[in-house]
Order: sequence, then C-alpha cells, then structure tokens
Amino acid sequence: MLVFACLSPHPPLILPTVGSPADRRKVAKTIKALKSLAPKLARVKPDLIIISSPHPDWGFEVPLFFLNPKHYPYKIKPILTDFESPQVHFQRGQEIIKNLPKNKKIAWIASGDMSHRLKEDGPYGFHPSGPQFDQDFIRLLKKKDIQAILNLNPRLIEEAGECGLRSFSMLLGALEASKAKWQPEILSYEGPFGVGYLVANFKIKKK
Repeated sequence: MLVFACLSPHPPLILPTVGSPADRRKVAKTIKALKSLAPKLARVKPDLIIISSPHPDWGFEVPLFFLNPKHYPYKIKPILTDFESPQVHFQRGQEIIKNLPKNKKIAWIASGDMSHRLKEDGPYGFHPSGPQFDQDFIRLLKKKDIQAILNLNPRLIEEAGECGLRSFSMLLGALEASKAKWQPEILSYEGPFGVGYLVANFKIKKK
C-alpha cells in the first residue's frame, strides 16, 4: 500500500557540506520544501522506502538527507532508471507496486531534476525547450494528465536536457497501480543555477 510519495530534486549543492551558504540561500525554497516532507514521511512509518533516480550516489543521498534527517532505520530500496521511454518506466512502477505485499506500507521518493537548460550560464546553456518542458510538466501534473506526461514530445524532452522524467514516470505508474486517490501538491519550483528543481508532494487518501 502506497502511503507516501513525492518528487525531489537532487543537486549536491543544497547539502550544507557541499554548497556554500550563498548558493544555499539561492535555493532556500527548495530546501524548505524538502525539509517540510520529512515529518510527513515519519508520520506514516513506512515499512519500505523506494527511491528511484537516474543517478547513483547523490541521486539517492541528497533526497534522503532532507527527508530522513534523523536517519530512522528505514528499509530502503534504491532503483536506477535507464534510457528506456517514460512509458516503460511507468509500467515498471506499476509492476513494482503490484509485486509488493499489500499489507506493507510503502513510501516512494522519485528523485530527479528538471531541465538543465534554463539559463545561458547553466550546465548546458539555454534552450527554449528547457523552460517549456518544465512548464508543461508542472501544468500536466497539476491536471493529473498522466497520459500527456508520458507522451511529451521526445524532441522537447531531449532538447530540455532533463534527468527526472523517467524517475517521475515510475512513481506515476506506482500511484496508478496502487489505485489510491491522490492529489499533487507543488511545494516549490526554482532554477537559479539553470537547472529546474521541483519539489512536489502527493496527498494520498487512505482507502
């Protein structure tokens, strides 16, 4: 049973051991939003935390630093995404939930960043598809239009230089398979360094 779900960015610079105080001030909204998720996760006392990410190491470590600040002894299952389509990852998310015991409380953290092409001085420079992708994804997520998210134009996705769509798609598949009633809640979005950082909570109603 899925009892908690969220989208989390994973830039190492939001960690106090990596980013400078000046850098961290620029992403204060992101940090505040991530910290707000920690008590929500603790409250549901999950039997298992699944965390999906396109990157090892910081892709898992950064979200867990904020969502599990007291390092409760949760059982954690990391899952790396690959280059298969968002649709394939959606199906994988469905299969994972279907194959887990229904009496277990599952939390899912979908780790990933949005476009890396929001600014000229960003990691990959600027491309109009960068902000377009981020805006389209957030708009469709608010509408819960999963099919439109899964069928975003592949060229738009590639030009945007995103890294989180497949991780997010896995979570959407898990939510779909869980048959839970859920409502997305955008907690923050910003991109001061040319990379979009989206934090979203999914309000899941108990059956």
